[in-house]
Formats: sequence, structure tokens, C-alpha cells
Amino acid sequence: MTVRERFRAVFAGGMPDDRLPVMEWATWWHLTIERWRGEGLSDTLDWSGIKEHFGLDMDYQLWFPQPEFGTPMKSPDWWIEDTADYEAIRDRLYPWPPQYDRNTWRRIREKQDRGDCVMWVTLNGFFWWPRVLLGIEPHLYAFYDQPELMHRINQDQADYSLRCLEFMGMDFMPDFMTFAEDMSYNHGPMISKELFDEFMAPYYKQVVPWLREHGVVVLIDSDGDIEPLIPWFKSVGVQGILPLERMAGVDVNRIRANHPEWVMIGGFDKTVMHLGESAMRQEFERLMPVMRSSRFIPSVDHQTPPGVSFDDYGLYLSLLNEYMRIAVSSRTL
Repeated sequence: MTVRERFRAVFAGGMPDDRLPVMEWATWWHLTIERWRGEGLSDTLDWSGIKEHFGLDMDYQLWFPQPEFGTPMKSPDWWIEDTADYEAIRDRLYPWPPQYDRNTWRRIREKQDRGDCVMWVTLNGFFWWPRVLLGIEPHLYAFYDQPELMHRINQDQADYSLRCLEFMGMDFMPDFMTFAEDMSYNHGPMISKELFDEFMAPYYKQVVPWLREHGVVVLIDSDGDIEPLIPWFKSVGVQGILPLERMAGVDVNRIRANHPEWVMIGGFDKTVMHLGESAMRQEFERLMPVMRSSRFIPSVDHQTPPGVSFDDYGLYLSLLNEYMRIAVSSRTL
């Protein structure tokens, strides 16, 4: 099967006939790459070259850049404090046309059409984007102190997201997408369900239908304990989530039991990758029931940390390839 055929089979609830997809949805920390270059990784390889070097199934991600490069900031960490600030730079927050090289992505589409890769796109979500603009603490206060501004920002973002998707559709159609959110920490969501329903759900309901009508699998990207969020996002048409951080207590087996149709990527505990073969095998065995269930692509539950050596990572990939085949063969026994 081709790379794309494997992905599409898993996302649809089926199973490839040879193995599960072998991927890294998040590229590596720069400190990790710096370490590996000192341990044998060529310093001439870019991200795609590194993926090819490791024999990973190829994926290409487009994240629409926001704000426009050079947009003035009020501090090193945020752009605005209030509605007046927002209005002053609003036109630069939603660059048009979208700032990506169309010719490059049309060439990648040719690989996608051959089945040699999957393509995905990331949009700034309706928790993430106001936080980028306001800063972390002021954003949380703004739900209560500046609700009109919050709605204004998210309506503009919904409108911009739809315009970007329609523009992108002239060049390629992604196999899946993520909304960047990061709205949980180790003890659960950063906001209540009531705030989600008021300030986020209406805007997801504007954008998600376009994606699903065009056959794009819709995922949320959020760190932390995301399990309480799953019903919230299901209610607005989202189909899955990544990266499923084990250190935050996320249990993919529990998620599968409670949400049989939920799509997941990630879940492999990155903190065991430097502990040797036995620890890594134990982690793959923990994930195996969900791997057999489909709609799950096991991968590092965020970027591989610099404590993992080049040899450690090579062993991880060897085991990953082994267990991706075991998951398919054992399901058909």
C-alpha cells in the first residue's frame, strides 16, 4: 500500500494490509537535532531529508502564518491589550493572500496524488489565537473583562480560516488538519465548558463543516489532559486529537473504550525513549490494543526530547516498524 492509502485506511476505521503508518507528526526539538548531528546525523539534511533518512512515511504540514511579518507588538510576548489596539493592527493579523509558496505546495500535491505522502494543514484555533494576541494571563481575564473583543477576534478568525481554506483548495486538499489550541494542562482544561460553549463552539461550527464536506479529517492539537475536552469537541464536529501526552495522565485505551470512533495520533510516552529496549517494548505493548482498533496512529506524544540519543531514536524506530506490522497481523489472526 502507499503512504496515503495507509493513512486513509486508518482514519476511516479500517486497517492497512501491511503495517500501520510510521510517522512523526511533530518535527524534533532543535536541541535534539543538534545532539544527533554530533552523533552521526548529517548536517546537510532539512526536515524532509531527516524524515527520509529515518525511513518515515512522508507528511507535509502547512500552517497559515499569522500575523503578517513585522506586525508591531506591544511587548515581546503579545500584540494587543484592548479593542483599540486590535483595530489598529487588524488588517495585518489576517494576511491576504495567505503567505505560502503556492508552487511548492502544488508540487507536493503531485506526491500526494501518487500516494507518496499525506498533506495536512493547521489553523490557529479559537482558544489559541486570542491568547497569541493578548498574552497568556490577560487572555484568561478577557473571557470576563473583554467578552466583546473575544467574540470579535474569533469571528474574524473564523472568517479568515474559511477564506484560507477556500484559497488552499485551489492548490491542494489536505488529508487531515489540526486546530492549534493547547487549552489543557496536566490537571485538565484551562476553561470551563460554559466558556467553551460561548466563546469557541460557535466558531468551530462555522469552520468544521467546510472541512468535513471536503473529506478532511478534523483534529485538535492540545497538550495536557485532554480527556475531559473530547465530548466538547465532538459536539462541534471534531473527529480526533493529538498528541495524547502520557505524562499528563492521558490513557489512549480509556479514550478508545469511551469514544470508539475517535481518531488519535501520538500517545507514545517520550519519557521512556532513553530507557532502552525493554522499556520501549513495554510502552508499545500498552498501546497495542488501541493500535489494533484502528483510528490510531502511534507516534511520540510530542517532540522527541534532547535526552534521547541518536542510537536511542534508531532503536525506537526499529521497534516502531516492528510493532506497526504486529498490530496489523495480530488483528487479522
